[in-house]
Amino acid sequence: MTLLDDFFWRAIIAGVGVAIVAGPLGCFVVWRRMSYFGDTMAHSALLGVALGLFFQVNLLIGVFAVALAVALLLFLFQRQKQLPNDAVLGTLSHATLAMGVLTISLMAWVRVDIMGYLFGDILAVGLHDIYWIYGGGIIILLTLFRLWRPLLAITFDDELAKAEGVPVIGVQLAFMFMIAAVIALSIKIIGILLVTSLLIIPVSAARRFSKSPEQMAIGGALIGIASVGLGLWASLRIDTPSGPSIVIAAVLFFFAANLFPLRKFQH
Repeated sequence: MTLLDDFFWRAIIAGVGVAIVAGPLGCFVVWRRMSYFGDTMAHSALLGVALGLFFQVNLLIGVFAVALAVALLLFLFQRQKQLPNDAVLGTLSHATLAMGVLTISLMAWVRVDIMGYLFGDILAVGLHDIYWIYGGGIIILLTLFRLWRPLLAITFDDELAKAEGVPVIGVQLAFMFMIAAVIALSIKIIGILLVTSLLIIPVSAARRFSKSPEQMAIGGALIGIASVGLGLWASLRIDTPSGPSIVIAAVLFFFAANLFPLRKFQH
């Protein structure tokens, strides 16, 4: 049996790939206070799964397409400023989740493990998924590297960034597209309902020890990798769902980082 023939190691490899991407991207989710936005995008993934099954296309393509459509709708509503952001986010979040459940329930000819999609399924990760995760992850990281400074600029002050010539709208749309892509790549590892946690919790734990944005991005990726490893190990040992196990592991790192005071060593 080779390394990639073992389902546990396939899940580890896939989870590490997701964590490496989620760390740097999650920094901007935390800095821009977009956690609820991430939840809305994640909830829309179930509708993407349903449409992918209905049209018999790759589910990652279906999830990405729906998440992209939701991101564009959110962007248009934010530009109009007729409704509060949280009202728009809440409406789209619950609407897409409900539409996904209803669509799947109407497809009697398709057998779907909804719990696996909602909370992750370690057994569902295959070589094909690993190729998608690392191929898509490389594209996301390259895009993020290119947009790192403009994203920092609009996170600090979008009006000042616009005055300095930063294409604010284009950068914001690119950021939303990257979030949509990460959610599409992550659902089998962490699950639709929990995928935002991998964007938020590891970087929130790393924030305590970081002196620069880059340190926080790297620290978030490393804590995410450790969370995936610990969570999947616990899932295998005590037979628990993989997604919730990874989240609990990340939460333990978060509490360890934030509940205990930092000590300054005397030289």
